Amino acid sequence: MIVSASYRSDIPAFYAEWFARRRAAGFCLVASPYGGAPYRVPLAGPEVEGFVFWTRNAGPFLPVLDGLAAEGLPFVVHYTVTGYPRALEPAVPEAARGVALIRELAARYGPQVAVWRYDPVMITSLTEAAWHRDTFRRLAAGLAGACDEVVLSFAQIYAKTRANTERAARVRGFSWQDPEPEAKAALLAELAGIARAAGIEPSLCAQPELSDAGLRPARCIDAARLSAVGGRAIAIRQKGNRPGCLCAESRDIGAYDSCPHGCVYCYAVRRQDLAKARYKAQDPDSAFLGPAPKKVPKQAARG
Repeated sequence: MIVSASYRSDIPAFYAEWFARRRAAGFCLVASPYGGAPYRVPLAGPEVEGFVFWTRNAGPFLPVLDGLAAEGLPFVVHYTVTGYPRALEPAVPEAARGVALIRELAARYGPQVAVWRYDPVMITSLTEAAWHRDTFRRLAAGLAGACDEVVLSFAQIYAKTRANTERAARVRGFSWQDPEPEAKAALLAELAGIARAAGIEPSLCAQPELSDAGLRPARCIDAARLSAVGGRAIAIRQKGNRPGCLCAESRDIGAYDSCPHGCVYCYAVRRQDLAKARYKAQDPDSAFLGPAPKKVPKQAARG
C-alpha cells in the first residue's frame, strides 16, 4: 500500500506532530469525504510500502522524513513552489524558502525524492503569461540539479474555486481569466522548454485536453519513482482519481477544509475561516486529521 499525505491538506506544513503520533500508533482513521463510513489506514508495518507527501513547506516535517529514511521506508515529496503574489497565496512561504528546502531534501535523501510542482497555473492581472515565463525560468534555475521533474497543470475551475477566486479578486483588486485551451497549451509548451533547458523533465497532471503542449502525462503517485528511491520493486496497480490521471493506487489520509495556507484557487477548501478554525482545533492525539465523525465502527477504531 502507498499512503498519500495528502492532496486534501498540507500535512507536512501543519500536522507534523499529528502524523508522527499516528505513525507511533501504527494507523490513522479517515473520515470518508463522500459520506461513507470512516476507514482505517495503516501507517506502519508490512502493509505500508511507501509514502507520497504533498506540501508547500517541508521544514516542520524534516524530523519525520529523517525517521522514515532511517527505517528504510521510501517516500516522495511533491513540493509546490510558484512564487505567486500574496493576493493569490497569502500564507505560503516565500519561493526562495521552497527552493532552499527542495535542495535540502535532495541533499539529505537524493534528487529523486522531491518533485517540483508548478501548479496550478493561474492567469490573472498579477500573473500574466510573461510573468509566468520569467518566474518559472528563475525557479527552474534555482532548482537545477535538485529535482528531475516538474509537474505542470492549469487550475481546474470548480464551483468553490470560482467562488473563492472571485471573492479574493474583489477584495484584493485583481482580475482573472480561464484561458482557451490553445492559449494554455502554448504557455505550457514554453514552460516545458524552460524546464528542459534546466535539466528538469516537465509533465502534465491529468489534463489530456492540453496534450498539444507536448508534455508527457504525470504520474503523481508514482510506484516506479518510489521503487527507485527505495531500491526495491513496488508493484501497485494504476488507479487514477479522475479522467487522465495515471496515478498508482494509494490511500489518502487527509481531510478537506483543513489547510490554512489560504490559496485562492484551492480545490480542497470551501472557506478559509473554516480551514483555520479546524487547524486551530486539531487534536494531535486524535486518530482523525479532521473532525471525528459521531459514529466510528469498532473495527476501524481498533488499535
